[in-house]
Amino acid sequence: MLKGHQSWVFEHLPSIIGTATVVGPFEGDGPLSADFDIVHGDIRLGQDSWEKAEKTFLEEAAKLAIENAGLTKEQINFFVGGDLMNQIISTSFAARSLMIPYLGVFGACSTSMESLAVAANLINSRSAKFALSSACSHNATAEKQFRYPTEYGSQKPPTAQYTVTGAGASVVAQEGQGPYVTSATIGRVIDMGITDPFNMGAAMAPAAVDTMQAHFRDFEIEPGHYDLIVTGDLAKVGYEIACELFDEHKVPIRQTDFRDCGMMIFDYEKQSVQAGASGCGCSAVVTYGHLLRRMRDQEWNRILVVATGALLSPLSYQQGESIPCIAHAVSIEREPKKA
Repeated sequence: MLKGHQSWVFEHLPSIIGTATVVGPFEGDGPLSADFDIVHGDIRLGQDSWEKAEKTFLEEAAKLAIENAGLTKEQINFFVGGDLMNQIISTSFAARSLMIPYLGVFGACSTSMESLAVAANLINSRSAKFALSSACSHNATAEKQFRYPTEYGSQKPPTAQYTVTGAGASVVAQEGQGPYVTSATIGRVIDMGITDPFNMGAAMAPAAVDTMQAHFRDFEIEPGHYDLIVTGDLAKVGYEIACELFDEHKVPIRQTDFRDCGMMIFDYEKQSVQAGASGCGCSAVVTYGHLLRRMRDQEWNRILVVATGALLSPLSYQQGESIPCIAHAVSIEREPKKA
C-alpha cells in the first residue's frame, strides 16, 4: 500500500524465513566473519574467470537461503536480484541454473534493498507465496569493469572503496516467524555533478540523505523511531558527508545508532580498504548476515537499511558524464505491531 509520496507499507508483514551469505577470504578476515554462512578461501572458486566465480557465489547463497527456509527451488515463485556486471550477467546466469521465474533489477550497490523491497511487495500484494531476493559483487570483476584490473596494481586514493566479494540472499514469505519487512521507501536519482569514480561515497551521500528524509516524512517519524539505521555503502567519506547534510537539515541523525555497512565489514586497522567497502554484496551480506542475526538475538527490534548505489557505467565515465546516484530504504522489524 502506498504511504505518503514514495513509500510502501506492507500491512501483511512479509516474513524473511531464510537467508544466506557467502563471502571471500578477505571478508572472512574482517570483524563480521562469524556472521557469514560460508567463507571461501579462494575468490576464484575453481572457475576460469572472475565473472564465473561471482555467479557461483550467488548460486551458493541462493540455494542455501532456500534450504534454510525449508523449501525447494520449485516452491519459489519469483527470483528478484541484480549485480554490477554488464547487463547483470552474474544474476541472470545464476537464474539460468536456478530455473526460477526471474525479475532482474539494477540499482548498483542499492540493489540489495531494491530487490528486497520488490520481493516484499510481491508477497504483500499476494502476487507470490515465496520470493527470493539477492545481490552480489566481486572485487576483481568490479575493478576490471569500472576501474583497472587488479593485475594492473594501480594505487588508490584515500577516497576509493574496496568492492566486497560476496553474495547475500533472502527468502520472503506470506507467513513466518520473522523478522518482517514492514515498509520501503523508493529513492530518486540524485546527481551532484561528481565525476570521480574513486569518490563514490561523496557522490552517493546526498541520495542517501534524500531517501531517508523522504522516509521520515512519508511515515511522519524521527530517526529515533529505529534502534539502528544503516547506510550501505557510503564508507568513511560518504558517511561523514551524510552526517553533515543531516546537521544542515536539522535532522537528529546523530541521536540514534547510525552506521554504514561499508565501515562495518572490514577492519581499518588491519585491512587496506581505503575509505571502506562497496559493491552490491556489501549491504547484502552485512544485512542478511550480521544485522538479521543480531535481530534474532534480540539486540535490535526495528532497523532501517538504506542501500546506496552509484549508477555510472564505463561508457558514461568515458563520455565525461557525472555520477547519478540512488538509495532505497527498507525497514525490518522483529516484533512489529499488526495493523
